[in-house]
Amino acid sequence: MKSWVNYSEDSDFSIYNIPFGIFSQDGSSPRIGSAIGDSVIDLRAVAKLGVFDSLNISAKIWDEDYLNAFIALGKSVTSKVRTVLQNELANDASILKDHPEVFIAMSAVKMHLPVQVGDYTDFYSSIEHATNVGKLFRDPENALLPNWKHLPVGYHGRASSIIVSGVDIHRPKGQTKPADADPVYGPCRLLDFELEMGFIIGKDSSLGSSVSTEEANDYIFGKVLFNDWSARDIQKWEYVPLGPFLGKSFASSVSAWVVTLEALEPFRVDGPTQEPEVLPYLQYSGKANIDIKLEVLIQPESGEENVISESNFKYMYWNMQQQLAHHTVNGCNVRVGDLLASGTISGKDEKSYGSMLEISQAGKKSLTLKDGSERKFIKDNDYVIMRGYSEKDGMRVGFGELKSKVLPAL
Repeated sequence: MKSWVNYSEDSDFSIYNIPFGIFSQDGSSPRIGSAIGDSVIDLRAVAKLGVFDSLNISAKIWDEDYLNAFIALGKSVTSKVRTVLQNELANDASILKDHPEVFIAMSAVKMHLPVQVGDYTDFYSSIEHATNVGKLFRDPENALLPNWKHLPVGYHGRASSIIVSGVDIHRPKGQTKPADADPVYGPCRLLDFELEMGFIIGKDSSLGSSVSTEEANDYIFGKVLFNDWSARDIQKWEYVPLGPFLGKSFASSVSAWVVTLEALEPFRVDGPTQEPEVLPYLQYSGKANIDIKLEVLIQPESGEENVISESNFKYMYWNMQQQLAHHTVNGCNVRVGDLLASGTISGKDEKSYGSMLEISQAGKKSLTLKDGSERKFIKDNDYVIMRGYSEKDGMRVGFGELKSKVLPAL
């Protein structure tokens, strides 16, 4: 497939992608857009040209502040919107070619949180990450807890503090427990990122019902990059017995563009062998993992970018279908716009670890950046950047950039 729109070969937003997001320009109200190359496609403007007339979509959909109402139209509609756009962008006789105003430079827009997140769940589904953490804090010989290979471990997170790329965070404050001393209150000292990916629910389920692994893909609209910021010292003191709370809820960052599941289909691969065999409701067929190359970078203020991790979403032990099946097996319902995150994505070697906790061995090792400064955890005024893309047979589908700066504690 070739487009008459010019873009570089390494663009995340090729004609094979066509993601969806929310943008604004020059103080205008937010509205729905797509992307190709270095341009945002104004879908309201495209609709006014009659391109989507056959789909009978209400005009007000394109002016929504979030993608929720668009997603709720169902894949029978949203997939056609994407296909219509692809066809127009590949057709030299397209009406869009005569209307350059529908294409807006990405540098000239502000991107917004793509969905209004009603509920957010975070999983713990990378066996490499879970093993690394288990070796650091529990038993090097028996790193995984007894339930880990039997179910996708997860917890319910805080939806209100999910923010879009480009929004800075302040270093969180809370209680920590120094060794051999009473608890103290103050700024987090061990601030960390977690390299994750999230998926957006695209279809409501009913309370009391469950979504099978076979049905799961129908409920998944698309994916985003996800940084689950973590205050390790606050988390360590508070997490027993009920798990993450203030150490996680202060902020989680997502990329601005939602890449549809359809765009990622060509990059599906087999997942790891699961032993022991999982219970029937977690069994699945076909290729359920996706080959998405991921990287994390740290950029000191006014400094250069430093690649500190290169991982891949294909490593995940528990896949999205299993996560959603487990999430709903007790009758818990999901709703359009809900966000489910993968958990930290780590690979098999040190270069692919998805958190500073693992990279620094819980603060025992330092990472030296290009400017000579060292990191065990994230410092004030550091930018943390995440990127991800899939590539195969001349097709490239990417997520753009997830970038946030850490400001000093208030």
